Amino acid sequence: MTNIQLEVLTSEDHQSPHKWCVPLKEDVFAAFMAKGGPIVHRVFGHKSLFGPLLFTKFFDPSDAFPLWEFEPAVLLSHLHNPCVDWFQTDASCILISQLPTYLIATEIEKSSLGICVENGKVIEISGLWKKHGESRTTDWRSGKWWEDGFVRRLELPDNTDWKKMEVYVKNDTTVLDIRLPKLLQRNVEETRMSQHNA
Repeated sequence: MTNIQLEVLTSEDHQSPHKWCVPLKEDVFAAFMAKGGPIVHRVFGHKSLFGPLLFTKFFDPSDAFPLWEFEPAVLLSHLHNPCVDWFQTDASCILISQLPTYLIATEIEKSSLGICVENGKVIEISGLWKKHGESRTTDWRSGKWWEDGFVRRLELPDNTDWKKMEVYVKNDTTVLDIRLPKLLQRNVEETRMSQHNA
């Protein structure tokens, strides 16, 4: 089994002032899924990390969600055999998710999957599901992003050190593995103070 380590970018590295400015609404999503083919259903289905119905009620994946405030057994109780799990150990917060099956290892290696941290507070997992022959003149994230790509934005727990985050994709299974080391209690207080003063 080979693991591919993904680079974690910051919002300064990955600037796009208008990304995710077009929200995905429930009626738009229903019409999009009704017209969508098998790839669309794998990317945005109810068991997918990128699906708006993952948490039972509709929730736009481009809005930051406080995932670690919930227990997976409660939040995903409506699903039989969910493809997403998260938990905490004494040392880390961990998210494990099956990626859509069309994302093969060679595409992941070519950076079709991006991980970005915004202001140390939100992790963004995004990528393209639709292939484009030529380079685009506009950023796909600035408009109706679901027509070209996918995203899930999650609030980071206060007690984690996002600068030491490690992100892997298990090459043979396309499983995403995100590990956020926890800060020591003293560092948590310093982080809260610096964010408050910013």
